[in-house]
Amino acid sequence: MNKFMKTTTLTLAAAAMSVAFVAGAQAREWRGWNIHPADYPVSTGMEEFARLINEKSGGNLEAKVYHGGVLGDQPDAIQQVRLGGLDWAVFNLGPLGEVAPEANVVSLPFIFKNVEAMHEVMDGPAGQQIADGLAEAGLQALGWYDSGARSFYNTKHPINTPEDLKGLKFRVMSNDLYVQMVAALGGNATPMPYGEVYQSLKTGVIDGAENNYPSYDSSGHFEAAKYYSVTQHLILPECLCVNKALYDGLSDDEKKILQEAADESVKVQRAAWAERAEKSKEKVVAAGIEVNEVADKSAFQDAMQPVYDNFIKANPDLADLVKAIQDAQK
Repeated sequence: MNKFMKTTTLTLAAAAMSVAFVAGAQAREWRGWNIHPADYPVSTGMEEFARLINEKSGGNLEAKVYHGGVLGDQPDAIQQVRLGGLDWAVFNLGPLGEVAPEANVVSLPFIFKNVEAMHEVMDGPAGQQIADGLAEAGLQALGWYDSGARSFYNTKHPINTPEDLKGLKFRVMSNDLYVQMVAALGGNATPMPYGEVYQSLKTGVIDGAENNYPSYDSSGHFEAAKYYSVTQHLILPECLCVNKALYDGLSDDEKKILQEAADESVKVQRAAWAERAEKSKEKVVAAGIEVNEVADKSAFQDAMQPVYDNFIKANPDLADLVKAIQDAQK
């Protein structure tokens, strides 16, 4: 489907949904999609958001979080929130790059120096430009949650140089940039739903994956893949977002309530994330996982130049956004 047809379909669907939302936005429970278990930091932030909008609206706005991906897998949920089948969610910006090119910029490997730099960039003008792109795709971004820094883990050996990935099969999220990233390092990328990774590691369908400490822990992947190498190649924010038609159908006061609740929930989630990341690291180390810090990442970073070149060639209008993110961290 071409861009015009996608936009037209989305616009017509949003228009139809907005009629229902304007008439009954306060008369029903908003369903929130979440891929993580209920005790995960993202879940904590979402529960706080739901609690606050109920409290601040005097019960006129009501939302519920459905944890653990029970409302479907992430690609389907993204489409459902865009079209109004689901009302709100927290999505990693990696998969969102498939529907909004602006979101793909943060999936460029090593574009953020560290988590703190990511927060500063996303809370500023660059984050607003990404939010504008998501709005065109039917998603109203209200805030940026933390998902830490992603690193490689596998069943074979520690990774210290790009050569250590050669020939290994790594699960990645559904985004061509991640396929290119692993290929540039000499590995073989396999896009795969998150829920299939554990069994695939156990059976040897894949040799490894990449994720942050809390996900490596909560998923049980550490039980199957004993080598965790701290490359921090991706520092991906997550988007707290609602269906755009739902948002547009609210009054100005209701929009203010949503934004205030989102801002407060972001603070809660980021604090919960920092605490959980440290605890998860301690847990997997205590379980006997071999963790190695990649102190010099320059060889990994140098290998990413073709990935950047391909991205800019395919998205010349986003070159300024890439540069703005890089310049903001100098």
